[in-house]
Amino acid sequence: MRRPLGVLALCLGLTLATAACSGDDEDRTTLRVLAGPDLAVLEPLLDELRSETGVELAMDYRADADTGEALTGAGRNGGGQSDGGQSDGVQGGGGRYELAWLSTDRSFRLHHQDAARGMARTPTMLSPVVVGLRPEAARALRAESGGPRLTWADIADAAATGTVRFGMADPRQTGTGLAALVGVATAAAGTGGALREKDVSCDRLRGFRSGQGLTAASTRDLLADFVARPGTANALITYESDLLALNSGGRLKEKLEIVRPQDGTVLADFPLLLLDPDRRAAYDKVVRWLRRDSVQRKIMRTAQRRPVNPSVAREGQLRAPVGNALYFPDRPGVLRRLLDDYGDPARRIADQVIFLLDFSGSMRGERMAELRRAFADLSGADSSATGAFARFHQGERLTVVRFGGRVLEERTVTVRGRRDLTALADVVASGGYGDATAVWTALDHGYRTASSVVADEPGRDVSIVLMTDGENNAGITYEEFVRRHEARAAGVRASVHAYPVHFGDADAGALRRAAAETGGRMVDARGSSLSEAFKEIRGCR
Repeated sequence: MRRPLGVLALCLGLTLATAACSGDDEDRTTLRVLAGPDLAVLEPLLDELRSETGVELAMDYRADADTGEALTGAGRNGGGQSDGGQSDGVQGGGGRYELAWLSTDRSFRLHHQDAARGMARTPTMLSPVVVGLRPEAARALRAESGGPRLTWADIADAAATGTVRFGMADPRQTGTGLAALVGVATAAAGTGGALREKDVSCDRLRGFRSGQGLTAASTRDLLADFVARPGTANALITYESDLLALNSGGRLKEKLEIVRPQDGTVLADFPLLLLDPDRRAAYDKVVRWLRRDSVQRKIMRTAQRRPVNPSVAREGQLRAPVGNALYFPDRPGVLRRLLDDYGDPARRIADQVIFLLDFSGSMRGERMAELRRAFADLSGADSSATGAFARFHQGERLTVVRFGGRVLEERTVTVRGRRDLTALADVVASGGYGDATAVWTALDHGYRTASSVVADEPGRDVSIVLMTDGENNAGITYEEFVRRHEARAAGVRASVHAYPVHFGDADAGALRRAAAETGGRMVDARGSSLSEAFKEIRGCR
């Protein structure tokens, strides 16, 4: 019997529809994504991505410190960094992930260059690490700086004096904190290039770090603490997008002033990484969708991050220029040194510097005037960028010992404000000169003082600066100093180093020997100035 034509048409339509549905299912795919916490803000756009490309991103949000571990499949190596070398984990986290989407992959690429080489990588959006200031802090900082645009040096100077008390996520655990630390350190080096080993041989950021009042293991926790504890910090150092979201979220009584430092910022480009090369086709679909101008605008408005496409006009406060992009270090040792110096902010103890200053008769006149200028510069008179990073800072303990043929005076202050710096200046400005130069007696005295500090406060870093313009002609001999030094406790000899400053007619050879004996180094002030010599060894230990 012949079937009616309508029934045949219906059957044919159902068959075609079933085939089409089956084809759609085959075209759809799910990619497992290792994601940084800063990507969660894009969750509303992922449904659109799935609808328009057929690719679903199954996001596994992990803390920044954990993403590196998951990427490499290796354990941590100090400061949240993983050991080098390629492992199965790089190709999809041991099979768990096909993509990774992070705020930054710089640390991963630096420590795992072989694994990262050839890995597909696509930037998806941009956000610089900048500074947000509460209004009263912004007014005070601008009054101190006197310039129309603020720099990282201005921020460091204000942190050292206590004008700025900032919050910053822990760089050992977060991409924002690490980018901030690199940015400030690069500005402190003043070279305009990537940090080198010699740029971080001494810790130039102690004054800056003395202004840190708030930290957290994640950016989200940092922002929450900043809102909940308004008296703890008056500034935030984090991504521009975080500050814009905070200002627009109604959680603050007064909006933060966003400062994009004139000397440059570190940019996060939120790269999408292909971990499993077999999923290249699906990865390309996702990348093409994310890089559409229309999607870039949605990202800009949703996440308040800058578009990577130059064809997309920035809107609102994102129009503000960010200046130069600062380079990220290209050597793992530089990053390790920065993180080691940073330490644990919750257990940070300010350092102590013992200055042994020659007040023999030969220091009268211009030489003494230069010494006093050098101390004035370290107390804040030096307005240069290097001066801002080198100045005496809040909480720092300073001991000044004046010596001639013997120890003439000793004074210790802990810097809390201008009054303490004035007291220190008074010691350096006081008269009374010796009639001889007991260099090694003074250095031995400095080590006795340092030994007491190390015994009483094992966590405090202590260093010694010896400044003399002449040769030893009184007190103990160099050989006797060495004998006494080698008899001191091993902890003192290992941790307390002396930095002699060659000035005037001092014996350079003897000072070099003393530096080598104590683990420090000699600085020659004859070709520059005492101020420059003191700045060169600030933060050395």
